[in-house]
Amino acid sequence: MKIIFAGTPDFAVPALAALIEAGHDVVMVLTQPDRPAGRGMKLKASPIKVLAEQYGLFVFQPETLKDATVQAEIAETHADVMIVAAYGLIIPTVVLQMPKHGCYNIHASLLPRWRGAAPIHRSILAGDNETGVTIMEVVPALDAGAMVSKGVVPITETDTTQGLHDALAAIGADLMVEAMHVLTQTGRLASVPQDELLVTYAHKLEKAEAVIDWQKSAAEISRQVRAFNPFPVAQSFLHGEVCRLWMATTVDGMSSSAAPGSVLDVHDGILVACGDGGVLRISELQAPGGKRLSASVFMLGHALKAGDQFGGA
Repeated sequence: MKIIFAGTPDFAVPALAALIEAGHDVVMVLTQPDRPAGRGMKLKASPIKVLAEQYGLFVFQPETLKDATVQAEIAETHADVMIVAAYGLIIPTVVLQMPKHGCYNIHASLLPRWRGAAPIHRSILAGDNETGVTIMEVVPALDAGAMVSKGVVPITETDTTQGLHDALAAIGADLMVEAMHVLTQTGRLASVPQDELLVTYAHKLEKAEAVIDWQKSAAEISRQVRAFNPFPVAQSFLHGEVCRLWMATTVDGMSSSAAPGSVLDVHDGILVACGDGGVLRISELQAPGGKRLSASVFMLGHALKAGDQFGGA
């Protein structure tokens, strides 16, 4: 297959690597322009650009795909198919129609649940039992194309967005390679339309959502902490400073009548009372200006005791 690959972040890297390994001819790699990053705000290439250049592939980084000269450049590839994985730019209909066999996307949810920008985060926050990857046709409407294949991953009580992200990226790569094998052999990919009655939207995360409300249940707060790992990271005041919480799980079989946010114990993690009478165990956190630490190491440098309070200002 002559493939145009459109992707930008780490999520897209396993798919591009797998397609190259499978022997496909990647005639163009579309990725977003280099962006300022780090303290020096120097221009930084996307992870996909870095990988593409390692293989000597043609990298194209337009600011938009709506420009006629950009569209002409894409048309000149005479690609068989376009594959999209977290590209981040709107792809006009005229571009979608250029490849002989159309355009297919790797989406990190079990469509039609969680169309949109933050499907992994939203699946954890909602308490879903499972998530996954959907290979789908790309159409002008957001994540609305017919579905080719799916891979399912259970969500456990310790899963974070980072961990699921990595698992789903790997599964998506395998599914896309399998789909391209079928397309090469048969010239078509069977697909099933999405049920519009089952659609939910994974809206973009807002930084305000990272602030912990200790009146919520232990299960809700655990999901919040794990969903916002690695970004934007859940946070709460402690001793007048903003603390970032990286991992927290519910404590089965334990309840408390203490005020929500109260520290109950600091020996096996930091145990905190929650609004439903449940108890949360914080096992990894970070002080302002400090490093991300296990609770046991954190407490070596912070005078934390039962009766102290999370929350407030």
